[in-house]
Amino acid sequence: MAFFESGRPIQVDGGLAVRSKRGKIGEQWWSRRFVDVLENVCDPGRLSRGRAYARKGQVIDFALTPGQVQARVQGSRPDPYRVTVRIDSFGAEQWAEITEQLGARALYRAALLAGEMPHEIVDLFTELGLPLFPDRLDIDCSCPDWGIPCKHGSAALYVLAEAFDDDPFLVLAWRGRGRDELLGALRGTPEPDETVDPLAVDDEPLDSRLADYYSPAISLGRLRERPPRGATPPELLLRALDAPPVKVRHVPLVDVLRPHYRDLAGGTPDE
Repeated sequence: MAFFESGRPIQVDGGLAVRSKRGKIGEQWWSRRFVDVLENVCDPGRLSRGRAYARKGQVIDFALTPGQVQARVQGSRPDPYRVTVRIDSFGAEQWAEITEQLGARALYRAALLAGEMPHEIVDLFTELGLPLFPDRLDIDCSCPDWGIPCKHGSAALYVLAEAFDDDPFLVLAWRGRGRDELLGALRGTPEPDETVDPLAVDDEPLDSRLADYYSPAISLGRLRERPPRGATPPELLLRALDAPPVKVRHVPLVDVLRPHYRDLAGGTPDE
């Protein structure tokens, strides 16, 4: 027979209450991506009760280690319940490949070293066959309730999502690589040279070029050709400008516009 916790939960002094008191939990794109996973795989009713617990501060504490999060959540019984959430963490060889790829891409490397989480990092992990966000969650709770997750597990996961807001590197640490270790490895990689100075010319003595000094360096016909597309990302303008404080259904406007910029860049303009 299923067990349902009755009565009001015991109030926690100094519990980890989420800041969001209504609506969605999680402000940054990486936190919202995690909440999307959570809300896609978990029962809506239990998630609703878990949000209420998270807002009341019923989560006492949590600890994140590679592949695992452990939390204590106070219910109506005297002893708090213990919640464990597991995902697959990546091994040393996998992280070596990830770090090499991150270090080879200037924008990713610069953003991470500046303490930011570039949106495109999700695509890089996907390309490597190592998804950054899990498509399932292994959730255990010491309560006798049934269902996955129970409200205690839901509360812990919502608190975790808001912790991701404050420190995006927790997302990577859960997959097996903490901030200090990752940034130390990135600093040890050679800086990628992805830009070419179009005005740079080789310095040659004049007397070695007297015979062809007035000859064009390339054929005149090629001057009409379009220059090749560079490696500049189509959404570079969005990165360069300050993001407007506008959100569309709790998603920052910049994140909404980014795929449309890519679609425009991938299309063929009318002649």
